[in-house]
Amino acid sequence: MGISFWQIAIVVILLVLLFGRGKISSLMGDVAKGIKSFKKGMATDVSEDSQPKNISDNQDSNNQDSNNQDSNNKE
Repeated sequence: MGISFWQIAIVVILLVLLFGRGKISSLMGDVAKGIKSFKKGMATDVSEDSQPKNISDNQDSNNQDSNNQDSNNKE
């Protein structure tokens, strides 16, 4: 049992009656702005990540510092 044309038409008519044509068009405009903003954000993240980051060096030094502090606290 699929959705027929008449069911879709009734839902669309109810939405237009409840929200009005202006409200729906402004909502769609906001959705479009959000999508454009998301795509722009994704494009800038890719260019920033082009330089490789070496995280393991920072984690190793942090682990050594915390181990040194732990051993100093035990004494």
